[in-house]
Amino acid sequence: MKETFNAGGLAAKVRTMAPSMTRSMQRVAEAVAADPAGCSRLTVTALAARTGTSEATVVRTARLLGYSGYRDLRLALAALAAREEAGAPPAVTPDIAVDDPLADVVTKLALDEQRCLADTAAQLDVAQLEAAVGALAAARRIDVYGIGASSLVAQDLVQKLLRIGLVAHALGDPHLTLTNAVQLRQGDVAVAITHSGHTHDVVEPLRAAFDRGATTIAVTGRADGTVTHYADHVLLTSSGRESELRPAAMASRTSQLLVVDCLFVGVAQRTYDTAAPALSASYEALAHRHSPRRNHPQ
Repeated sequence: MKETFNAGGLAAKVRTMAPSMTRSMQRVAEAVAADPAGCSRLTVTALAARTGTSEATVVRTARLLGYSGYRDLRLALAALAAREEAGAPPAVTPDIAVDDPLADVVTKLALDEQRCLADTAAQLDVAQLEAAVGALAAARRIDVYGIGASSLVAQDLVQKLLRIGLVAHALGDPHLTLTNAVQLRQGDVAVAITHSGHTHDVVEPLRAAFDRGATTIAVTGRADGTVTHYADHVLLTSSGRESELRPAAMASRTSQLLVVDCLFVGVAQRTYDTAAPALSASYEALAHRHSPRRNHPQ
């Protein structure tokens, strides 16, 4: 089935899929993202010549992006060009230079964060999201795996789920994580968060959970990542423009947190009758915890 995108979704798809392409396909994808208007006017032969590739490479790139052929890709590029001419934000945020004024750093980071969120929203598979939400809402137990910056996102998801009364864990020790994973079974859910899609300490526990019949969810920036081999549901994220001063771990966290929020709100909606009282109870407990101490009778 031919996959379709709106203009913003096409740009997001190009940026996200480029790292998993061959170098020659990357050149085609980068040309398409950098100059959609110009590329929309090129024949397949002309685009191959511009990128120093072959016609077959151009067609393979178009198909990888979800189109039946180059003709359909050209139509999408023309739509994207029209959007940009109408005043859409630039597709690429300039890198942060070591001598940039702090005011420029703020502006560049804000624009890049906005693009990360827009790209992730544009390419997020709502059907996969719905299925993941359903699994989490019905889960007996939920384990969430993440290492490094992704561990912070894993903890964020667990804290949210705990506040609506679900049983969730995010363990930091890789050995303990794997030990827990092998105890999962049908009716449990395991969530792996890894931007690269290949993080061993995240992939292995998800594989163990998958092998034992648990429902598995991958939140990743790579559709071709190893983690997707063991995921029943895959939620793709985008990332900001990586640079020396802003590594991928920082850039990817924004889009991961968006997916986590989508999961949490979806689960809270599905379980509202129990989630609402649980949230109220947690708010009340925290408010009481931080209220001034009162004198109690001895």
